[in-house]
Amino acid sequence: MEPEFWHQRWRTGQIGFHRSSPHPFLERWWPSLGVPAGARVYVPLCGKSLDMVWLAVRGYAVVGSELSGIAVEEFFGEQRIAVDVRPHGPFRRHTAGVFEILEGDALDLTPELLGPVHAAYDRAALVALPTNLRQRYASQFAALMPPGSRTLLVGFEYDEGRKPGPPFSVDATEVERLYGPDFAVRELERIDIIDSSPKFAAAGVTSLHEVVYALTRR
Repeated sequence: MEPEFWHQRWRTGQIGFHRSSPHPFLERWWPSLGVPAGARVYVPLCGKSLDMVWLAVRGYAVVGSELSGIAVEEFFGEQRIAVDVRPHGPFRRHTAGVFEILEGDALDLTPELLGPVHAAYDRAALVALPTNLRQRYASQFAALMPPGSRTLLVGFEYDEGRKPGPPFSVDATEVERLYGPDFAVRELERIDIIDSSPKFAAAGVTSLHEVVYALTRR
């Protein structure tokens, strides 16, 4: 998607992807990764996700990347914490306590700009990207993650012929193709959420599987 697509979504409040509570997969499966408290966790395309708060409460330092300045401002405003904002290469770096969000295009991130991270959580990044950007994103993501690091990745599987993304359908075969060269990929759980997804059901989608994976950087 062009950047303007996402800027428009945030300007007009079309943010159905934002959850009002932490994701159940995060609550259920993050502890199984064994990421020690104090680790710095990367959250790509983070929006104003409350998953970042869930991680911070459990002792993690959180660094997100986010295209929309509105999303970043709303996150810190809703958390009622004062934020320091400074230029950081092509990004604007927002910091407050254990939170850091790099405002800009996540595909421009380098290991030097991101800094050292020990784990990652991707709920809405991969599935936000069309086919032509996914390989670039996955390759760059691998460059950001050190050997042995763990990632929790959430994806969707459904019939895009019925309803085009985003969020896009990225099946297990594609996840393995994108990440398999650099990560050990393990599927943890899949659930059909069509009964709680009226927009998909109204479009004629009969099953909408949300799938969570554990990735371990080789």
